[in-house]
Amino acid sequence: MGSFNTSFRDGFILMGFSDWSQLEPILFVFISIFYSLTIFGNTTIITLSLLEPQLHTPMYFFLRHLSFLDLCYTTSTVPQLLINLHGLDRTISYEGCVVQLFSSLALGSTECVLLVVMAFDRYAAVCHPLHYTAMMHPHLCQTLAIASWVGGFVNSLVQTGLMMAMPLCGLHLLNHFFCEMTVLLKLACEDTEGTETKMFVARAIILVVPAVLILGSYVYIVQTVLKVRSVAGRRKAFGTCGSHLLVVSLFYGSAIYTYLQPMHSYSASEGKFVALFYTIVTPMLNPLIYTLRNKDVKGAVRKVLGRGRYSV
Repeated sequence: MGSFNTSFRDGFILMGFSDWSQLEPILFVFISIFYSLTIFGNTTIITLSLLEPQLHTPMYFFLRHLSFLDLCYTTSTVPQLLINLHGLDRTISYEGCVVQLFSSLALGSTECVLLVVMAFDRYAAVCHPLHYTAMMHPHLCQTLAIASWVGGFVNSLVQTGLMMAMPLCGLHLLNHFFCEMTVLLKLACEDTEGTETKMFVARAIILVVPAVLILGSYVYIVQTVLKVRSVAGRRKAFGTCGSHLLVVSLFYGSAIYTYLQPMHSYSASEGKFVALFYTIVTPMLNPLIYTLRNKDVKGAVRKVLGRGRYSV
């Protein structure tokens, strides 16, 4: 028995999906494809939003942050997962586990806050179009983006610090594909109810409060859209809102299932599959849902490709 930062210096063995060894080759192929699409889609959004003046708006400013965030988030876990699925190496060092724990919590928490900021931007654009430019001025956008990153990293610093102070014991086996907080808590060998309560409150604040705020913003957006007389306009608005809510629901739903259920009822076997949604699926869907269906982005792609042909 000992604290997290002294007892497990030899590292951990990530079991990943070894319980379903017959699925590992299939998962390797699909996750490789999803990861490639995530890199391509998010890199495209970042590049276009920087190159095209018509995309220098608050909406695409926040989308650029979201794309960069998703690139970092998936890269913090997916390469390790692919190595694990290929069977080359299932171990992770103590230092690597701490870095992965901190980075995945920080980036995931930042996305929770950033999605609220983006929901506020959509609320301002739809419900207050005449005052939108004045409301979402560049200084406020930069402040909101910085606050999202700072809030996410502070939350991760608190939870990682509490986790590292916990005494752990037992085998160095983590029944997951990355150093997930809920799996590490299973290794605690003392009564840690007080610490777990603090961590639960922190997770609830970073998950439940943003989810409620996003749903609230969409209530106002729907009320405004219903006042639109054009049937085609309402259909388009509801289609866009529906796709946004789908991605948000996948992200928050899977995260809430993982982090807000009692530890005694948490199933690592189910948790691994649920974690695929917020670590792989939503980062891949975000570029498609938020921008690649957008006429402005399609126009920017044509312009960039056209300039490329002329330069050649």
